[in-house]
Amino acid sequence: MADRSRIHLEVEGLVQGVGFRPTVHRLTTQLGLSGFIRNTPQGAELELEGPPAQVAQFVPLLQQQAPVLARIRRVSTVSIPPTGETGFHILPSVGQDTPDTQVSPDVGICEDCLREMRDPTDRRYRHPFLNCTNCGPRFTIIQSVPYDRESTAMGAFPMCKDCQREYTDITNRRYHAQPTCCPNCGPTLTYLDGAGHGVDGDPIQLAQAQLRAGGIVAVKGLGGFHLACLPEHASLLRQRKEREGKPLALMCADVDAARTLCRLSPEEEAVLTSWRRPIVLLRKRDPAPDGLSHTPELGLMLPYTPLHYLLMEGFPALVMTSANPSDCPVFKDNQAAVEGLQGIADGFLLHNRDIVTRCDDSLVRVFRGKEYPLRRSRGYVPQPVEVSCHVQGLLACGAEQKAGFALGKGRDALLSQHMGDLKNMETLEHYQQQLHHFRTLFGVEVTGVACDLHPDYLSTQVAHQLARDLDVPLTQVQHHHAHMLSCMADNGLTGPCIGLIWDGTGLGSDGTIWGAECLAGDAKWFRRLGSISPIRLPGGDACARDPARIAHSLRFEAGLEADSQDLLTLQLRAGLNCPPASSMGRLFDGVYALLGGISPIHYEGESAIRLEHLAQAGVTQALPLELETVDEVCRLNVPALTIALLERQNQGQSPHLLAAQFMNAMVELAVQQCQFARAHTGLDRVVLSGGVFQNMYLLPRILDALNAQGLRAYHHSRVSTNDEGIALGQLMAAAGR
Repeated sequence: MADRSRIHLEVEGLVQGVGFRPTVHRLTTQLGLSGFIRNTPQGAELELEGPPAQVAQFVPLLQQQAPVLARIRRVSTVSIPPTGETGFHILPSVGQDTPDTQVSPDVGICEDCLREMRDPTDRRYRHPFLNCTNCGPRFTIIQSVPYDRESTAMGAFPMCKDCQREYTDITNRRYHAQPTCCPNCGPTLTYLDGAGHGVDGDPIQLAQAQLRAGGIVAVKGLGGFHLACLPEHASLLRQRKEREGKPLALMCADVDAARTLCRLSPEEEAVLTSWRRPIVLLRKRDPAPDGLSHTPELGLMLPYTPLHYLLMEGFPALVMTSANPSDCPVFKDNQAAVEGLQGIADGFLLHNRDIVTRCDDSLVRVFRGKEYPLRRSRGYVPQPVEVSCHVQGLLACGAEQKAGFALGKGRDALLSQHMGDLKNMETLEHYQQQLHHFRTLFGVEVTGVACDLHPDYLSTQVAHQLARDLDVPLTQVQHHHAHMLSCMADNGLTGPCIGLIWDGTGLGSDGTIWGAECLAGDAKWFRRLGSISPIRLPGGDACARDPARIAHSLRFEAGLEADSQDLLTLQLRAGLNCPPASSMGRLFDGVYALLGGISPIHYEGESAIRLEHLAQAGVTQALPLELETVDEVCRLNVPALTIALLERQNQGQSPHLLAAQFMNAMVELAVQQCQFARAHTGLDRVVLSGGVFQNMYLLPRILDALNAQGLRAYHHSRVSTNDEGIALGQLMAAAGR
């Protein structure tokens, strides 16, 4: 058989449940190859035989034409003796008693399914739940592995004969598509009025009529519920939901509708239309609808399920915001949503397919051509982040706000979806359920647990309990060190780096509150080299909601409230409940209030966002910096900065000018502290992490300024820069130690 060759291939990655075997079958038919394919715990195993030239073409063609959802990590090939085998065979899976790490995220509807839904001659015409191997629900419907229909929420809907025939035909794009269905065998829609009573008629048309009449409709989606209304009725939604100030996302019917509202770069359009279908932060056109966002940006997304496309017919855009009470996770069950949204929703568009796992919409922006995640959830989770070392069996419990955890398997970090604030009981329950679900779904036996240093974080308390129950080691990781390691892992960096970590608050290794840190280190150690002089926070956590308190403290520390007898001054003078914090986030809050900003604010981070957009473009001047070295840490003298700001304010300079000068000073601070760190360590790589680096005035200027000084600066692109991302850093610290 000299005219034939045979190869053995092992393919690692996400290749199950994504149409990989039909693609291989099509390619082998095209090339005239024989052999077999079977699933393995790592991916797939193949043997292919045929003319040597055709065999040699297979791997390049596979990598070019792999299904959109497939993530081929590695392909290894070995030449073996030909056997004379004829035909191509699908063999039973091997080793599937150990669950594979690769479970697909939920996927926006593909063009083929959308075309069928709109074709009056197709048997799935206007079917709200059609899907195929290339699209549809995945993560939110999986109960357990192996991934088959009985192990998903679709197990309640036996396939009809027509769907079964497609399901078993390897030439059909619905081959082994577990959620596949049609009007004869799939879930169904119902419509309830605001009191929860059923209404006769077409559910889609009833929901559309309610929207056109100015009402609010709760819509059950993939990973939870939305509240929908016309953009001109956003104020009614804010009033009923008690969501004053916080921006609202819009779902646009198509890209053309999105373009009428916002400016889209080619890269932004690519993310907006991708199968992940995140909310994308985009620059508004002028004018834009009132009441949606107080910033120059809007969060837009496109429909991602057949149901959304049907609902959007006739509407260029609808407000589409998560249907959850304040600080609670999104609803996922029909009855809970109907009861919990009484007085908010005027109608309910429901279906009878269970949501197994909550998964909120993801939120991203595009920065310098790459995604910059702000909330990593639907469409991204549970796709793993590959890291530079083995993290098998490690579980990192993350932070308390913007909570999320990370589970290690091999060299994969499996990051959970966005959770929210664990101080809310329902969110904590959801978090604990997902900890168990991930461990079971991915077959991971936990051998070590990592968490934050802060003893009062509920994630820390959960970690301690888990470590005790499982009798495994516990690693506690300083908050800002975890941020630094997260950005290093995001960029595949090993070895020591400088970390510029600016955020709200985190417990420092000295027991005080940190948040404006310049660190140096790696997974095993870190050293603090830069910060700001502490700001006292009268009332502690109350300052996060009331930045006027911080402004008062800044004036007091600058010696400008010395003779005052008001309550805050007396509190500061006595030092009662005034914890000091070297926090960049709190400094931003205080400066915003000094410039006349609103207080109290309506949502976490609002003052920093408003300060960012207050800044006047084109300003090159900066407030003067006074730096001091205390205990070998290069610190910004905050009182001196406050005095300079207020002097210029008294001279009549505008808040817009002063906001820009303040942030320009922070750019210079970043450069000087990183130069200080380089001089003391010899390091020249800098990673930027922490919630402050969601600021698009600061981030590009700091990156450019550092690079101009010969420092190599890195930012996030795969995980969030805010606290949601620190579980990845905790995981790396646990592996390093």
